[in-house]
Amino acid sequence: MAAGTAEPTEHIAVAESEQVPEGGRYVVDVRGTVVGLFRVDGAVHAFHNVCPHQGGPVCQGRVFPAVVEELDDQKHNGGPMFDEHDLRIVCPWHGFEFRIATGAHPGKPDVRLRRFDVVERDGVVHVAL
Repeated sequence: MAAGTAEPTEHIAVAESEQVPEGGRYVVDVRGTVVGLFRVDGAVHAFHNVCPHQGGPVCQGRVFPAVVEELDDQKHNGGPMFDEHDLRIVCPWHGFEFRIATGAHPGKPDVRLRRFDVVERDGVVHVAL
């Protein structure tokens, strides 16, 4: 292989597509690395099951929609609502929260979960470690 050329990435079959339902999670050991799979708006996201805060099993934490407060045209608050398209995961150890769509902490975007590339084809989810 020429200098500066990356090795091809191997995508490993890790789950059947139906094992990762919309809004759901599936946690699997892939060659010794525990990976959490989440489906949001049809797309599967994969993260290392290690919280960047203190190493907790973040992918096994509670999944919930973001709480938002929208203002009307007169800038009146309509009260809290759930955003079902912005799902979050909360680490069970210390409550660190992450957006599933990005893996980022909502208040500290530089604090992120380790993300893996995902390919879904023929009813199977594949992940590149």
